Amino acid sequence: MTCFEDIYQFFQSPPPVYLNKELAVCYILSVLLKRDSYGTELIGQLERDYPIYRLSDTVLYSALKFLEDQGTIIGYWKKVEGRGRPRRMYQVIPQWRPQAIDLSRLWYEYTNHAHIRPQIQPSSF
Repeated sequence: MTCFEDIYQFFQSPPPVYLNKELAVCYILSVLLKRDSYGTELIGQLERDYPIYRLSDTVLYSALKFLEDQGTIIGYWKKVEGRGRPRRMYQVIPQWRPQAIDLSRLWYEYTNHAHIRPQIQPSSF
């Protein structure tokens, strides 16, 4: 950092925030409750809907494996027209919908609160 302008620049164009596994699980469920999806689409959707957030392949696939191991989602292969190999699609298992809804609510609350700026009170000197 060389000057105050660098500080202003940081806040005008902040670096992306990478999701951890807990946030990734909640985000993935929020998408899968609406429709089946696959890994690359989940990453792209996050960047379109929440431009300040990013999701690494490692965290994404770790979260998907966790959800599969817990029996919350199931993966299946789907042949896509114009694509050589099938895609691994994921969907929420019906009996897990209530918990998936609860966890996706955490994602929405997190993203809504992340944008709230605290009010700075003038100091009383």
